Amino acid sequence: MNRTLANESVFPIGLGCMNLSHAYGEPLSEADGAHLLESALDLGVNHFDTATLYGFGKNETLVGSVLKNHRSQIFLASKCGMAGVDGKRVIDGRPATIKEQCDASLQRLQTDVIDLYYLHRWDKSVPIEDSVGALADLVEAGKICHIGLSEVSGPTIHKAHQIHPVAAVQNEYSLWSRNAEYGALKACKEIGANLVAFSPLARGFLTATLRSLEQLGDNDIRINMPRFQEPHFSHNLQVLQEYEVLAQEAECTPAQLALAWLLAQDSCVIPIPGTRSVEHLKENIKAAQLQLGAEVINKAGELISQQTIAGNRYPEATLKEIDTEEI
Repeated sequence: MNRTLANESVFPIGLGCMNLSHAYGEPLSEADGAHLLESALDLGVNHFDTATLYGFGKNETLVGSVLKNHRSQIFLASKCGMAGVDGKRVIDGRPATIKEQCDASLQRLQTDVIDLYYLHRWDKSVPIEDSVGALADLVEAGKICHIGLSEVSGPTIHKAHQIHPVAAVQNEYSLWSRNAEYGALKACKEIGANLVAFSPLARGFLTATLRSLEQLGDNDIRINMPRFQEPHFSHNLQVLQEYEVLAQEAECTPAQLALAWLLAQDSCVIPIPGTRSVEHLKENIKAAQLQLGAEVINKAGELISQQTIAGNRYPEATLKEIDTEEI
């Protein structure tokens, strides 16, 4: 049942650790965050994904403190090239910055080596070859095992791969964000890399638990995303109704159907849903065992897609920062 990521065997569904410390309202307490991570370990998850940016370092510190005693049993991924500087998110892909951030990540994660280290965003003011060259230097120094890229297009993947083998590409990929199907997924298959799907549950929308925008707090990044703004949100809730019926008929939850759909797209795809709830964590993990027919999978893809959903996935300013194919 496991999948291969950077030559390692991992549970088909990893854990995205971001929302324990970042982006979705008030972060969890250290104790609650630790409990969630320990629960994931107990349930068989062995692929954990964090980043320099998350909580401006606090997420790596949390992950490191909890997982250090299990280091040999887990696959640890983190990211560089985007960080909190003076309280603001800054994209910086200069080689010196990448190397400084890696050293800081190693300290926070309490480890000697990071299994997979992504360039979190391509800094368009720096040639991708230079940023990837810095990552290659980190591999040679033994500080990281494999390199990855995030939010990039097919051509950029191939360009980077010519400098150093790219083991994984972490792009947003879900029923409602299909950008990866317009180049990145094909490129990953061509070079033998994984497509690690972040926000596989559409930032919680496909859990069918978000019924009102009033549920979003002031510090929630979704309030600035067009799909979570009116009139788009109301339209999207209507689209969700038939999808919920399909999940019910398939005897699974809407979240499980969304994860099963991703797993069915290609064996190189590995979703990394995040959650703050142990119950939702258990629910997500069970999706790896679902046996759904092609008819159900295809129907899910017809009901929820970028053709049926209203609104862009990011506001205009953010869209200019990323390199993924647009539809």
